[in-house]
Amino acid sequence: MDYLHQFVFGIYPYIALAIFILGSLARFEREQYSWKSESSQMLHRGSLRLGNILFHIGIIGLFFGHAVGLLTPVAVWDALGVTHSFKQVFAMTAGGIMGTLCLIGVLLLLHRRLSNDRLSANTTWRDKLVLLWILATLLMGLSTIVVSAQHLDGHEMVLLMTWAQHVVTFRGDAAQFIVAASPVFKAHLFMGMSLFVIFPFTRLVHVWSGFGAVSYLGRSWQLVRPRH
Repeated sequence: MDYLHQFVFGIYPYIALAIFILGSLARFEREQYSWKSESSQMLHRGSLRLGNILFHIGIIGLFFGHAVGLLTPVAVWDALGVTHSFKQVFAMTAGGIMGTLCLIGVLLLLHRRLSNDRLSANTTWRDKLVLLWILATLLMGLSTIVVSAQHLDGHEMVLLMTWAQHVVTFRGDAAQFIVAASPVFKAHLFMGMSLFVIFPFTRLVHVWSGFGAVSYLGRSWQLVRPRH
């Protein structure tokens, strides 16, 4: 097995995960005032509302869809009577819908940022990087649907699932399962893992706050007493 392949798909996932976790902790500890989504609505509204809604619906659907699809053991699907072929077609359909919504959202947000002079002047290189990186990752992900449509037996999908499950369970043979995978899948995996690398250094860190906001559901009522 090629050394580069072993590094990218056997070692790099752990490097990306370490940077993702440790980088987020360091950002929260050292730069809490930068821990925000940095809304630009006051500078220019444009298509912000529509783009944000489509982007967030799409990317949340893709995140949880990938998590469930890749990390649920094959034995569980078999026990439920879900064939590999059906799961692949369902994943292609759901991924295509969510990916398209997310793609439209990203394009709207990119157009809004680059077409307005005032907003463009206040857009950092990190903002452009994260949007363009997500755009490239999405395009590669949608391209995998075309490749998957050429073989609906679910075999390659099972190999990708096995790779992901061996990575999260710290087994050193993970990379060997996708040696023969399509280059499009490999590129998509690399771009997706690298997104976790740039995560702590961009506005994406506000995602952590989104998860933390769930605690507000159980928070006590705030008491406001007027002064007399």
